[in-house]
Amino acid sequence: MRHVVVILGLALSRASAVGAQENLAQGIPAQENAAQENPAYARLLTTPYFSLSPASGAATAAAPLGFAPATLSPAAITPDPFASTSLAPAPSASPASPAAASPQGVQGVFVNYNWQAYLGYTFVRFYEVPGVQQDTNGFNYSIVYYFLSWFGVDGEFAATRTSQSGINGWLLFGGGGPRFRWSGPRGLELWGHVLFGYSHFTPQTPYGDQEAFGYEAGGGADINLRHTRWALRLGADMFATHYFGTYQYSPKAFAGVVYKF
Repeated sequence: MRHVVVILGLALSRASAVGAQENLAQGIPAQENAAQENPAYARLLTTPYFSLSPASGAATAAAPLGFAPATLSPAAITPDPFASTSLAPAPSASPASPAAASPQGVQGVFVNYNWQAYLGYTFVRFYEVPGVQQDTNGFNYSIVYYFLSWFGVDGEFAATRTSQSGINGWLLFGGGGPRFRWSGPRGLELWGHVLFGYSHFTPQTPYGDQEAFGYEAGGGADINLRHTRWALRLGADMFATHYFGTYQYSPKAFAGVVYKF
């Protein structure tokens, strides 16, 4: 009985070995056919899952759920010691236009010249003697040199036309003296002067002398013309003389043009 059981066991084990070999022989072609039809299945069969170190040149495994693997370069990890830490905003891509860069509300600068030459119209109401007066018209011109920005020397000559008993004549004055000025806004220049000199009156009158000491004191304003060397002048003086044993105090007004150099 024991021998029968042993014989049956050997027979069963032999039959199992033969079946396994047949199944293995049949499975290899099936796996080869599946690998040819599906490349992914071929990569699955050839991937060394249990290798201790990855093969050189092996591709990086894809990140799960479709996310690309994050890579850090050495430059991103190591900070640049020379990198600027300024918080200033980045420069604009387009340069600023000249209109935007130009300052606003800026006024021009007016130059104070040392020399000034003037020529204009003059009116003098000449009080000849008490109760006798004449309205005279003519011209005057002057030249000024400023030693300082506010102080200079003024020289002037004035001539106005007179009439005595139907005879025409002239009231003349020439003199010089100090002059002061103050430069205001927008090219406005205010000034004052005192002149001392010589006066001559024609024609000959029954009252006496034709020559006398004279002086005048007054001032005016120069208005600059469009940032040029030219200006308009308006002014008034008190013209004083000593004719015929009496004093004359005659108002004088004038207007003209100034050239600065």
